[in-house]
Amino acid sequence: LQGEAPRAAGTPYANRFADPAWSKFPFNVLAESFISVSDWAREAVRNVPGADAAAENIVGFTVREGLELVAPDNYLPTNPQLIRQTIDENGRNLVRGVKHLAEDVTRTFKGLGPIGVENYQVGEHVAATPGKVILRTPLMELIQYSPQTETVYAEPVLIVPAWIMKYYILDLSPKNSLVNYLTGLGHTVFMVSWKNPTAEDRNVTMDDYLTLGVHAALDAVTKVVPKHKVHAVGYCIGGTLLAIAAAELAARDDDRLASVTMFAAQTDFSEPGELSIFISPAQLAMLEAMMWKEGVLESRQMGGAFQLLRTYDLLWAPTIGTYLRGERVGVNDLMSWNADGTRMAYRMHTDYLHQLYLNNDLAEGRYVANGEQLELSDIRVPMFVVGTETDHVAPWRSVYKVGKLVRSTDYTFCLTSGGHNAGIISGPQHPKRRHRVHTSRSGARLLSPDKYLEKVEPLPGSWWPTWAKWLEERSSPRKVAPPSMGAPKQGLKPLGKAPGTYVLAK
Repeated sequence: LQGEAPRAAGTPYANRFADPAWSKFPFNVLAESFISVSDWAREAVRNVPGADAAAENIVGFTVREGLELVAPDNYLPTNPQLIRQTIDENGRNLVRGVKHLAEDVTRTFKGLGPIGVENYQVGEHVAATPGKVILRTPLMELIQYSPQTETVYAEPVLIVPAWIMKYYILDLSPKNSLVNYLTGLGHTVFMVSWKNPTAEDRNVTMDDYLTLGVHAALDAVTKVVPKHKVHAVGYCIGGTLLAIAAAELAARDDDRLASVTMFAAQTDFSEPGELSIFISPAQLAMLEAMMWKEGVLESRQMGGAFQLLRTYDLLWAPTIGTYLRGERVGVNDLMSWNADGTRMAYRMHTDYLHQLYLNNDLAEGRYVANGEQLELSDIRVPMFVVGTETDHVAPWRSVYKVGKLVRSTDYTFCLTSGGHNAGIISGPQHPKRRHRVHTSRSGARLLSPDKYLEKVEPLPGSWWPTWAKWLEERSSPRKVAPPSMGAPKQGLKPLGKAPGTYVLAK
């Protein structure tokens, strides 16, 4: 057995057992045994006669998490790399790890967040693109960003982020700020900044987010930039809300949208991926009872669910690195944003989970918004939809399905490497990214997801320039002078500097 490497190639553990130290006895036996047991366990719960997809998801998830509990690389005595480091450092790595643990426990009790978040102050280091708040409703502030160019595209861009996250994921550091990128290209950009709800907002509904959010923002944008249509952009649940708004506008024969872009946003929830593990009638009943008592769902509770979907990447690996290797990884802007969580209002979240995730009302034509039953097939404007390859929140195959539900004049789907957040926030230049892009013209049959992967060749680099070119091609060729900040004559006076006040609320 000496010198025989564990057969990890082609398994989910290939990178974890790649170090030559795992070729030595007894560690190669431990690794090989674990991989064999893992393969057997995963296969045993796959394609079980009589089991539906939901049951397989739950059992598969349980098996995967159980395997991590016995993975040899997760423990010091059975990990040769950790043993070697501990010997080489005479245990100093463990001393550092204990110190890190004490620091983290102290900061947790004080509610301070991870070490390093203080280096990313909102409005100074992140969410720092210049602009003004021009509208405030009980649910959102609308930010209009200052132009960076002497002339701009005639059609403005309105961005609707998710309220499960703070908007500035789209305005992080200048190098990876989508807002900064768009204004630098000559777009007039507006951003919705959602209020972080409290117990007083327990009865806020999806219709409220639609009326006081998207519709109010669109009304304001068209006052600032009259006589021009609007490029609307939605991210995650914000993209789902945008699709609902676009269907409602179409049903009213309101043609103010020039295009719709959706980032990692689902409209058909029949295959929501592993997140469905936490969504069943029984689990929702329990969640409702908890939210009813508090009025909101706290961000840490949602974060815990997302963490369970990627326990090795988000729990085991950071724990091993910080407390056993004694290596403190610096917090970056995205990690700092991730620690700045938001809450979800009771009524809205309950309706969202029941009507969309559980019942799939939107895709199946039963969704009612402001008293009107909606059909996504009424949406006919050009669409650019982005999915990410390793998305655990909005699996790309699920995101892709919107192309079968709408009747867009042209439907472009872009699949990028990365996950739900990092894949979207790639910056205009990213040497490690790749993306595939394909446009289906009106009336053309949409490729199946498998055919899409087979026929559409990946392109190197970030998808941002590809989308920017798509926006340019669907904008007026003649640029115009930048609009005024707000529309004072129509009651839209600037209320203060960006990033506003809602984003600062904890």
